[in-house]
Amino acid sequence: MEIEKFLLDYDWTVLAPELTILIAATLMSVVDLAMGGKADRRFVAWIGMAGVVVAGLFVINYMDREPYQILADTYRLDDFANVFKLIILAGTLLVLLVSQSVLKRSDIAYRGEFYYLLLTAALGGMMMASSADLITLYVGLELLSISSYILVGTRKHVLKSTEAAFKYVVLGATSSAFILYGMSFAYGLTGTTNLFEMQNGLTEAYNTGYAFFVLLSLVLMLVGIGFKISSAPFHMWAPDVYEGAPTPATTFLAVVSKAAAFALLIRIVLVGYSGLLNAMDQVWMERIGLFFVILAALSMIVGNTAALRQRNVKRMMAYSSIAQAGYILVPFAILGVGLFETVAFYLLAYVFMTVGAFAVIMHVNRMADTEDIRSFAGLYRRSPWTAAAMLVFVLSLAGIPLTGGFVGKFYIFFNAIAGQSFWLAGIMVVTTVISYFYYFEIVRQMFFRPPKDLDQWRLPAGVAAAVVIGVVGTVALGVMPQAVFDYLSQLQLTEVLMPAENQ
Repeated sequence: MEIEKFLLDYDWTVLAPELTILIAATLMSVVDLAMGGKADRRFVAWIGMAGVVVAGLFVINYMDREPYQILADTYRLDDFANVFKLIILAGTLLVLLVSQSVLKRSDIAYRGEFYYLLLTAALGGMMMASSADLITLYVGLELLSISSYILVGTRKHVLKSTEAAFKYVVLGATSSAFILYGMSFAYGLTGTTNLFEMQNGLTEAYNTGYAFFVLLSLVLMLVGIGFKISSAPFHMWAPDVYEGAPTPATTFLAVVSKAAAFALLIRIVLVGYSGLLNAMDQVWMERIGLFFVILAALSMIVGNTAALRQRNVKRMMAYSSIAQAGYILVPFAILGVGLFETVAFYLLAYVFMTVGAFAVIMHVNRMADTEDIRSFAGLYRRSPWTAAAMLVFVLSLAGIPLTGGFVGKFYIFFNAIAGQSFWLAGIMVVTTVISYFYYFEIVRQMFFRPPKDLDQWRLPAGVAAAVVIGVVGTVALGVMPQAVFDYLSQLQLTEVLMPAENQ
């Protein structure tokens, strides 16, 4: 009876988004099992999209409310979690939209599983955004990771896919080991896994002779998270996995998995270790801040310079993703005002421009039967609107004005200048200019190279819808960014650092 009373004391409606995704994934698996072996499984994807939309509506309904914690304060609902859940759900919806149009003609053996694995992975990301405890953080991380490993290997008759899945499992397990090892030090120093209780415990441990182990615990976790966000020098898996995975899975890794990993990073650094920010401002900036500076600078340099040599467009986008991770890490190195808004805005813009770009890449590669960048040759003459949409995505990724990518990079650059990290801002400018060379190679192929023939390439309906949404989102964030920034700044994001009052 006491357990029942304990559980009934909570407002379980706050878990409506997660329960919706769970129910949708379960329903999809049951429907998939009930269907015949050769049946068209695109209906399964529509169930998933309906579930994602309903979950998103539940998240929106819970915006602007007081933080609330359940399950012995291990799971937390606040505006920070809601913003990241919306980004994760938006990315998942677009990937499902693209997938249902192209998987029928792909070499993925089990399409039903592919659809609901996207939902279980998204559920893991949502758990990471809402966790207030190291254990629930890790459970969410593994749910996302294991689903992603399987998604990468779903082209089981393709050697590259199998090789990519194997590499991803091995390096993913290594990164998890680093994160767990760091968590074990944090638990040993504080005697708790709750992030809010750790704040004071870690500060006390730091001031009583255990400073080395406090810093070691954080650095170990940052190394593990570095693998997850594919930042240099922990990026080695990304090119092979991006190339070997089915393109919808690659898109999911590039946007949803990355957004969830940044939610994990913010939860650990700004909640669990926030006590150290006040206790050791100077030390933080000299040591931990330096660690972030190195990660950001290396990611921008390695990602952009290595992308110059790539002829496989998916490998080029993998190195582009590494560089983008470097840009997003800049606010963490500075720890300036507006970190939440800057990171959330850039990730939102990144979802629109990256999903749109991968949707076009997937269509072009399939029609040309090659992933070489020359598959884009003459795209303007084959499909003018598709070429125009890809131009918008490329301009945004390169950081050209009137696009979401430009506004996101501008605010990150402004953050670096305001934090007096001038040389990091300089690296950002130089590497952005370098990125023009490989991004505009796609433009050169589309508009200034002749096609092999003049056959028209028409986008499938789902892919076309994702491309249109991507273009509208990218341009809207570039033309009217202030509306989004105003909304984000009104949210009670500072409350993410404090325990909920219902404890």
